[in-house]
Parts: sequence; C-alpha cells; structure tokens
Amino acid sequence: MNRPATPLHALQSRRSFLQAGFLTLGGLSLADLLRLRAASAAPHKPTPDTSVILIWLQGGPSHMETYDLKPNAPVEYRGEFNPIHTNVPGMDICEHLPLHAKVADRFTVIRSISHGFANHAGGAGRFLSGRDPLRPLDPISQFPTIGPIVSRMREHVNNGLPNYIGNQPRVYGGGSAYLGESALPFVVGSDPNLDNFQVPNITMDDKLKERLDDRMTLLTSFDQMRRDIDQNGSLASIDKFNSKALNMFTSDKARNAFDMSQESEATREKYGRHKWGQRALLARRLVEAGCSFVTMQMQNPGVQGCAGNWDIHAVNGHLYDDLRGRLPIFDRAVSALVEDIYDRGLDEKVMVIVSGEFGRTPRINPQKGTRSKIMQPGRDHWPGAMSVLVSGGGMKMGQVIGSTTANGAYAKDNKLDPNDLLATMYRFLGIDHHHAFLDHSGRPMPILPKGSPIPELS
Repeated sequence: MNRPATPLHALQSRRSFLQAGFLTLGGLSLADLLRLRAASAAPHKPTPDTSVILIWLQGGPSHMETYDLKPNAPVEYRGEFNPIHTNVPGMDICEHLPLHAKVADRFTVIRSISHGFANHAGGAGRFLSGRDPLRPLDPISQFPTIGPIVSRMREHVNNGLPNYIGNQPRVYGGGSAYLGESALPFVVGSDPNLDNFQVPNITMDDKLKERLDDRMTLLTSFDQMRRDIDQNGSLASIDKFNSKALNMFTSDKARNAFDMSQESEATREKYGRHKWGQRALLARRLVEAGCSFVTMQMQNPGVQGCAGNWDIHAVNGHLYDDLRGRLPIFDRAVSALVEDIYDRGLDEKVMVIVSGEFGRTPRINPQKGTRSKIMQPGRDHWPGAMSVLVSGGGMKMGQVIGSTTANGAYAKDNKLDPNDLLATMYRFLGIDHHHAFLDHSGRPMPILPKGSPIPELS
C-alpha cells in the first residue's frame, strides 16, 4: 500500500528529536545527510565497480611549462624550461617532470581541450559542470559539477564509505546547485602527512565510543514507541539512515581506508612525505576501498617562495622560480599515483584525471612583482588551450591526443570540449550523461547538454 508523504514540518520535528546530542557533520547529522541524499536519488542501473580520482590544480597550470612545451617558439613564448623525452616516443614533457617521463606509457596527455571562460570561477564551473556559467564571477557554480553529480547518481551504493570525498567542501567555482548541499563531499581537510592525522567522525576515541553506545541504547529503547507513533513508516526510514550512518562511523572498512599508518614507509616516501604526496596516496586508498569519486586539490605546496595555487601571474611570483619549487613535488605525487594504480591492478577500476580550470597565456607577460618589486615573468589566464592528464580507466594509455598551434595559443588538431572528457568519465562510471535532474524551476536539466566520449581513449 502506498504511504502518504510526510509533511516537511513533521520530518523536521522528528529529525530534531533524533539529532538531540547526535554527532553532527557541518550542521547536519550524517544520518540526515544520507536521508536527504536518498530522498532525491536518481533511478539507477547496475553500477560498475569503478572510481575516479580528480587531482585538481586550482588556479590553472601552464600547459607550456608542463605537458606542451614549445621549444621552437619565439623566446617570449617558449619560456625557460626545456622538454625531455619520455618512455613514449613522441611524447615530450617538461624537464622538471622526470618521474612522469618514466611512467608515460601509463597515462595519456590531452593537449586540445579548450573553452571560453578566462576567470577562475567561470572556468572551473564551465570545465566541471559542462555548462556555461550564468554568473562567471560567482565562486559557487550555478550548475552541479561532477563530484555532486556522481554522488547523486551513485546514491544507492552502500559499501561503508561516503561515495564522494574531498579535501575541501567544494573547489573554487564548483558546487552542487540544484542537487542540494547533501551532494557535497565528505570533507577530509587535515594534512594526511601529519603524524596525528585523523578524520573527524571516523576515528573515535574511547569516550566518544561510549557516548555513541549510550545513544544507540537510547534510540533502541524508543523503537517500539516510535513504531506505534509513526504509522506511515517515515521514522522507520529515518532509523535506516541512522543505522547506515552509525555503520559508517563504526565500520572497520571506513577506519582502515583513512588509516595512513597501514602504508609502508617506502610507499609513503615514494609519493613524497608532503601534503600533496600523501593526499594522492589517501586518494588511492579511498578508491581502492570503494569510494566512487575523490577530489584532492593540490595547492599551497608548502615550499618557500611558491604561490598558494597555480595562478602564477608575474605580480604573484616569478613563474620559473615558483615552478622549480612546485613541479618536483607535483611530479613525485602524480607519478607515484599513476604507477601505484597499475602496480596494484586498479587500472581497470580507477580513472585518474589531473587538470585545472584552464591553461596560461602563450606569451609571457613580465610585470613588477607585488612583493619582489622587480620585473619578473608570469603567464595570465588562458582558456584557449590547456593540457589534461588521464590515466587508468581501462583506457588506451601512452599517447598524446590533439595538439596546439606552434606558439601554444589554441587547440589545433582534434579540438575537444571539456564535455568530451566528462562524457568519457561518466561512461566509465556507468552514468548516463543524458540523465536529467530538475532544477530549481522544475525544468529537466540533462547532466551534460553536449559532449561525446573521446574515441582515442576507448
């Protein structure tokens, strides 16, 4: 028999009852978070056992200093760094990425993605949502970006871990829009390189466990009363989400996934004993344990003289001095992640994407530094060309897809849209990118308005 819908005020009242003294996460209990997500869960087909790691380079890395150097361009374009050969013939990359060069057969570089939004919020929103932003300067996207979409489309997956985990609530320019706050990630904000690294609400001390046991006993004592009171079953439904939340808090799987001490010192050193390296290692642990989507942002490398993110205008810093400090850390973290994914047999199950919101201007733009007070080189925002690294996903690796013009200004061969990469990723996750959600006005909005999987990756 169909049960009548429960009025919102009634749910809020009952929720308040259950929340009294309950563990909270960002103002909502985890049980509430799970309940809200399930309330708007999308219909689903059998879900493949696949996951995605997004290494997000906020600020926009320079393609001409990483994966698309132009040694034959005029000096005002080509910059100070030289290309080196990789173990893939014809794929040359920056000299400051020597560890990348050794595992190039396990990744593919896409050099021909471009879009039209040259500010950080708009560029990130365009890249991650597949839609032109309505307010390009708004740091919160007006359309759902990929993490929240995966979270919502895989709402039914219940393996003891959150389906979407990130080291920040959202990337700058990202967001969940009309999918709601419940589609945002479970946040692991602390530095996994710290000796005392812990994840709140997963790693519990003895006193907290005692409180949790007391709470479970209290809730159990009210079971019969609630069944008598709630004839339409809504409280029974909430009980289910309380149970799911408590299982997550107390499961060995969740605790083990976040326990970095289980990794050997050799493995941790391979990734690099710094924030970026250990974030990459944690990402591998989380997808290996079953998390569907992990976003790890690599910003603030912790090297003296380096800017916070990858937005290295001349006024922010000396482009080449900054990258000489930043790239070795990045090189070690990403190459170790790529190699580890393959060595552990995860390359069919896990897809890695490394990208920022756009590239940098092909022409170097020297300006006086705000701190240095001297003229120094930098590059500005440039969505006309960018490079993206992808690895794993059961896809064809060891290739370069597309090219840019001789001075690195524009995509030239095999021009691609960010949506083509997103369509490739959604297909890998078993998500139909034509599936539509209702926006705030009740209009059906497909996940992607356009885009097709990239054939060369098939």
